[in-house]
Amino acid sequence: MEWLEQLVTANKVPIGLWGKQFVTWITDNFSAVFDAITLGLKVPIEGTVDLLTAIPPFVFIALLAAIAYGLQRSWRLVLFTVIGLLVILNQGLWDEMVETLVLVVYATAFSLAIGIPIGILATRRPWIYPVLSPILDMMQTIPTFVYLVPTLILFGLGVVPGIIATVIFAVAAPIRLTYLGISEVNKALIEAGESFGCTRWQLLTKVKLPAALPTIMAGVNQCIMLSLSMVVIAALVGASGLGKPVVRSLNQVNVPLGIESGLAIVLVAILLDRMVKQQRRRTPARKPAKG
Repeated sequence: MEWLEQLVTANKVPIGLWGKQFVTWITDNFSAVFDAITLGLKVPIEGTVDLLTAIPPFVFIALLAAIAYGLQRSWRLVLFTVIGLLVILNQGLWDEMVETLVLVVYATAFSLAIGIPIGILATRRPWIYPVLSPILDMMQTIPTFVYLVPTLILFGLGVVPGIIATVIFAVAAPIRLTYLGISEVNKALIEAGESFGCTRWQLLTKVKLPAALPTIMAGVNQCIMLSLSMVVIAALVGASGLGKPVVRSLNQVNVPLGIESGLAIVLVAILLDRMVKQQRRRTPARKPAKG
């Protein structure tokens, strides 16, 4: 059997070389397009970071606390928001935290803008999701470094390849959960909407999406958490944020810096998770009928 093994190993299929040639061809022929995309993403992201870092930290903390209360009506969340952000400020990681928030917000916005319409379209065309499902599996299982290298070559060093890699990794969650939520809408609700003469658009916006909203919001929550989990990977290609001190602590074997930056990431993750988490409505217990 050695001859067979030698036959297989001696005739290596040049998959890596083909990939390199493809990336080189794209770079040579569409460099202007990628430069435009890089500029179009870099300018608003860096502008948002500059705007938010110009806000005094205590004003920023008050604004986030107000947003947290407006979303969840929870004083516990407000207290956690204030204490968590004060801890990050105390550790000297304020600017990095703001940069991470901007990265997560933009990556989540792009992922939702792509994922939710695709999830809706998949419910309208039954053949789409079976084709899409293995692609989504591949996007989430392939190590991020594999597609981080081509994005780095195409878009250069900085926040843009980090954003694009994050979107590729996170977009599967809103696609899957939007499709799942709409697919599981009670057929009686759909039939009731049709009986009242709803158009397809009205049926989608007034019946299906409201009924599927809890599942879609779970997809939003997952998308935010997946985006936040990419901050360290994005830092490896030049993106700013809390991933930078983590990478620095690894390179320098700086345990205190690693603990501080890791704690800041955890605090931001808990804060974002609690802010977008949909509250479960409690149904009042029925009183037993008096006999």
